[in-house]
Amino acid sequence: MYIKELKLKDYRNYKELDITFDNQVNVIIGENAQGKTNLLEALYILAFTKSYRTTNDRELIKWNAEFAKVSGVLYKKNRNLPLELIFHKQGKKAKINHLEQSKLSEYIGALNIVMFAPEDLTLVKGSPQNRRRYIDMELGQIQPMYVYHLGEYQKILKQRNHLLKQLQQKQSPDLTLLEVVTEQLIAHASHVLLGRFKYLKLLRSWAIPIHYEISRELEHLRIEYAPSLQLDEEATLEDLKISLADQFKKIEKNEIFRGTTLIGPHRDDLLFFINDKEVKIYGSQGQQRTTALALKLAEIDLIYNEIGSYPILLLDDVLSELDDFRQSHLLSAIEGKVQTFVSTTNIDGINHETIQKAALFEVVNGVVTKK
Repeated sequence: MYIKELKLKDYRNYKELDITFDNQVNVIIGENAQGKTNLLEALYILAFTKSYRTTNDRELIKWNAEFAKVSGVLYKKNRNLPLELIFHKQGKKAKINHLEQSKLSEYIGALNIVMFAPEDLTLVKGSPQNRRRYIDMELGQIQPMYVYHLGEYQKILKQRNHLLKQLQQKQSPDLTLLEVVTEQLIAHASHVLLGRFKYLKLLRSWAIPIHYEISRELEHLRIEYAPSLQLDEEATLEDLKISLADQFKKIEKNEIFRGTTLIGPHRDDLLFFINDKEVKIYGSQGQQRTTALALKLAEIDLIYNEIGSYPILLLDDVLSELDDFRQSHLLSAIEGKVQTFVSTTNIDGINHETIQKAALFEVVNGVVTKK
């Protein structure tokens, strides 16, 4: 799997762009604020239909333009697959092979991408929201139905929180509607939890040995799911529904008093331990970075194992943040098997053979030139 061609129209600081890429390593060089990160963001958007830098799609549209278009040709399973996303101020459209997809969940998964940016180095010590987003994005690539259940869960969660606020303020004394909405929430929450538990098993199987190798066989990684209520990772879908229903019944009065949903996948977290010490609290910066690197490398092999193709790797200004050993380990791990895009201000100090053989592109004020 690799991106052969990328086209941009009125996207960020790009008026018009049509560029072809090497199927191995592509290095995007440019000073800050010239558009190199925008280029990697466009590739990410082509996979996920949304940015990792903003939740507001309008920011993707060039100033004074009516819409932005991000399109490309993906080579996958021995054929070309055109992909296209159009962002209007009123919404967005997604097309696969020129056919518009009625749901975004039907589009996601066509292109598989692993993103590694400087903010990912703080994944371990950052907020639980970042770790939930991490698992949701990666899981959604290999299980398209997960995207559907997560989207429905988030939509119903907003409705339920609004209803709890009304009950808190005694604007709606009828608990029947709350029961109905809670039942709907549980139906999707159970699928989300089941998907996360299954993904976590896969992630452990790949990340733990990779981490052991990067740490020079000195450290043992453990990954735990921290749910907002007591759950068994081995539970079936029906078991999860029963557990959720029981817990929601027990805390109903407290949720009305607080005016919000107190349990569910939206409040869960991932915990990382090295040699039985929690990395977020006790880990050094190096240990936190090693953990993040192990997770990213694990995603590459995990996706390959699940779908039969390696994903595309985006390294957004991250190589300069890694020391020589971790940098070398990352580049050696991807050499010859993963199409990779590296954004950087310069390649000085990166002496790995993978970079020396790469295709080089220079970005100046939204104009890309192959060197």
